[in-house]
Amino acid sequence: MKQLHMILQGKGGVGKSLVASFLAQHYQAKGITPICIDTDPVNATFASYKALPVTRLELMVGDDLDPRAFDQLVELVMNAEDDSIFIVDSGASTFVPLCSWMLENDAVSFFKEAGVELILHSVLTGGQAMGDTLVGLNNLLKSFKNTPSVVWLNEFFGKTERNGKSFEQSELFKKNSESIRSLIRISARRKETFGADLDQVLRDKSTFAEAASNESLSIMARQRLAMIWRDINSQITAANL
Repeated sequence: MKQLHMILQGKGGVGKSLVASFLAQHYQAKGITPICIDTDPVNATFASYKALPVTRLELMVGDDLDPRAFDQLVELVMNAEDDSIFIVDSGASTFVPLCSWMLENDAVSFFKEAGVELILHSVLTGGQAMGDTLVGLNNLLKSFKNTPSVVWLNEFFGKTERNGKSFEQSELFKKNSESIRSLIRISARRKETFGADLDQVLRDKSTFAEAASNESLSIMARQRLAMIWRDINSQITAANL
């Protein structure tokens, strides 16, 4: 069965492209070459990873979604091999128009009837952006009820807690527990070591496999990055994506 992973969140700069890169690296590590699409009209971060097979697809004309452009993506999915895996990274500016297009065209039912497993991914981050990402996540889950979803808890900016309660204890999670297929946590780590190493890799747009063989990084930097990747990769594996 084909799989279509779509990363959607209305708040920018919270790790959507990071999630897309993690998924692509996970499948590459399994010997699978995913079909990666970057639709962010502002920051083509996903497409900047030279080690990942990412193609850019322009969805916007000015401030509006070009419906024919998304039609192209549908054509790619439908004409691909039966076991193809698609990873689509979207920008914050495409969140509302893309969700509207999907609802207007009943894309969820269409993909299901065509034998395509659609999995939605969204990011919930801690810190100042938590409120905005909660709004975006709530709108996504409300719009696409019963659609398998993965929530990525990005603790880079702080714990994903509100009023002393974790996301797992929140009403939003409880109301949508049947559609939330898995939670994947990007754990907070010491900024001076793990954080600095990860930040360097992200700035360089390097994969973890590239970092592992990069002798310009210190031995311990490569060790810490390997630890981060084992953690993320094991969670993706456990999610059975």
